[in-house]
Amino acid sequence: MIKPSVYVTRDIGSEAITLLKNHCDVTIWNKPVPVTRDELIKNVAGKDALLCLLTDKIDSEVLNAAGTNLKIIATMSVGFDHLDVKEIKKRNIKVGYTPNVLTDATAELTVALLLATSRRLLEGSEEARTGGWKAWSPFWMCGPTLSHSTVGIVGFGRIGQQVAQRLKSFNIKNLLYTGHSEKKEGLEIGAKFVSLDELLRESDFVIATCALTPETANMFNDLSFKKMKPSAVFVNTSRGGVVDQDALIRALKEKTIWAAGLDVTTPEPLSTDSELFNLKNCVVLPHIASATIETRNTMAMLSVKNILSGLRNKQMPSELII
Repeated sequence: MIKPSVYVTRDIGSEAITLLKNHCDVTIWNKPVPVTRDELIKNVAGKDALLCLLTDKIDSEVLNAAGTNLKIIATMSVGFDHLDVKEIKKRNIKVGYTPNVLTDATAELTVALLLATSRRLLEGSEEARTGGWKAWSPFWMCGPTLSHSTVGIVGFGRIGQQVAQRLKSFNIKNLLYTGHSEKKEGLEIGAKFVSLDELLRESDFVIATCALTPETANMFNDLSFKKMKPSAVFVNTSRGGVVDQDALIRALKEKTIWAAGLDVTTPEPLSTDSELFNLKNCVVLPHIASATIETRNTMAMLSVKNILSGLRNKQMPSELII
């Protein structure tokens, strides 16, 4: 029996690759950088399934190159803004993704990034290493505290809710959230559903955990930052595209807001000459919210299981309904 063919756009670990190779003819882009556009188009041709990452733009050009054999796409991500879902649906291709798996890891990193930004941890570490630490001083390296603060979460899905759960232990005063509608989970946590304007106006910490959609693209812009407190800390662990990055740079340089912590940027990777790296009131991480060994391995295994189930015409463990 001829095995179905699968193209994998990155090394996803030995356990997942071994499972996939037991059932399929597998071609892998093994380099530690994203597959080039030309290589993707060349190698996806004639494949029955594609396992991709959020760094791979899957559009009509790629789908046309793949041809009619392509029946399954599995993305090793919870976000799917890199997929042209309209074109995929038109071709009756099933899509698997990896929600829930990275929720805890992303929530943990969100809180860590918030603390690193507000308490100036990277800046303090640099001062200690380079001789800037002269003596204990009353207001040196001070930052705002979470205790008794108001925290606003934009996007109250699985990740936003888990961030909220973790922040409750920091003795915050108010927890606000905004989104399409009020959620019972918000009531259970003790969070208040408000408009975006009220959240921006009232919050000491503003956290973006929303999906990137046409509605949310560049939602954090000049106007948004001007509505926030001058003492506010902005944290983004969603997608870089929800932020007008030039507007954020202006807000940080002009002290419109106090600081920002970013795990996501536009583009990725961010150029080393970006102004964001020159701002002491900005912490930039290289999109590592889900970067725990356990989480990434589980994501890889789920992606493979989505492909194998889809190829057998069985229900995927985690299918994206488009």
